[in-house]
Amino acid sequence: MLRRDLDAPPKQRHTAKRVFDRLLDEYAATGISYQMVRGYIATRRGEIRQEAGRGPSEVFVPQTHLPGTEAEVDFGDVHIVLAGVVTRCYLFSFRLSYSGKAVHRPVDRTIGVSYVSAW
Repeated sequence: MLRRDLDAPPKQRHTAKRVFDRLLDEYAATGISYQMVRGYIATRRGEIRQEAGRGPSEVFVPQTHLPGTEAEVDFGDVHIVLAGVVTRCYLFSFRLSYSGKAVHRPVDRTIGVSYVSAW
């Protein structure tokens, strides 16, 4: 079934449930469970594709980041306990792509700050 699925359109390929149902109905398979069939299919599909020359079983794309050229910055709301009071703060996150070193700082900008719009 899985070998024939190589040439079938995506919508017509067998799901693990369909394979399990066919094994029970057409082959009177006993002593198998859906989890056994699903686990087998999960590993066997990749092997069949590789045997047929349809692609590698695993793909690895290395990432390269030059020192000092890339970083990621993000902000988000966090709630912390400040002097016994739950306070909403903003979390500043900064991560260097080359080394993976990161800085995370909560900033309390909720008290006494007014936002003025230029528009």
